Amino acid sequence: MPYTGLALDRAGNRRADDGWLAAAREDPAARALVFWRDRCAVADGLPLTVPVTPDAVFLGVDHAPLFAVDVADEPEETTDIRALYLRLSTEDSTRLAYARGLLHWHRTHRFCGACGQEAEPRRGGHLRVCAGCARELYPRIEPAVIALVEHGDRCLLARHRGGAGFAAVAGFVEIGESLEDAVRREVAEETGVAVADVGYLASQAWPFPAGLMVGFRARAASDHIEVDGEEIAEARWFTRAEVRAMRSRPDSIEAFLIADWLGA
Repeated sequence: MPYTGLALDRAGNRRADDGWLAAAREDPAARALVFWRDRCAVADGLPLTVPVTPDAVFLGVDHAPLFAVDVADEPEETTDIRALYLRLSTEDSTRLAYARGLLHWHRTHRFCGACGQEAEPRRGGHLRVCAGCARELYPRIEPAVIALVEHGDRCLLARHRGGAGFAAVAGFVEIGESLEDAVRREVAEETGVAVADVGYLASQAWPFPAGLMVGFRARAASDHIEVDGEEIAEARWFTRAEVRAMRSRPDSIEAFLIADWLGA
């Protein structure tokens, strides 16, 4: 699964040790991935790394410590990390996604939501502590569900208003809601289809900017469709032959869900 299965050791316990972290920063072999406004700096088409700077966030340790830094001035060449996916190993693309998500959080959550004071980075950037009230702030994660809904030998796909193609139903999990309940609600809200059974398949880190995608296979109670007419323009049932003729972005969990269904 793209952006999933990180082999890099995050060193969760050791990064809380300021002495250990300082030594990691000073390691001659340590390097930092470079980002600018959520875009990865590249050289010769591959991610650029530079010596570690004091403001770099800690990602983990492999053969050497790895950091990431968000620079103020635009590098000579940058790209969306999703454009790099096919050129990199799954491990390297996962590291980029991890770095992007952590740096985005730092850039957008500098201040405490309780008192408004600036929060200072701790534990290599995996925590911010408010200078005013000592409130601890952790990176934000926004869980969302995506479901491949089937009825007989067909699956349900929907097209968003203004969208060019059909896709599996997806949406954010609401407060006080289980993942399975979120699947049932999203499918019903967007397509009018009642879901009978829901089964977990896989999850995917999706830090664009802070998502966690949770993938399900679901069975519809009936094939009746009634789209909301606002968010969704059209929804219908597709055969396997029709779905095989479509293309999902290869780095998305949707591609995995569809491949799983096609192989069933």
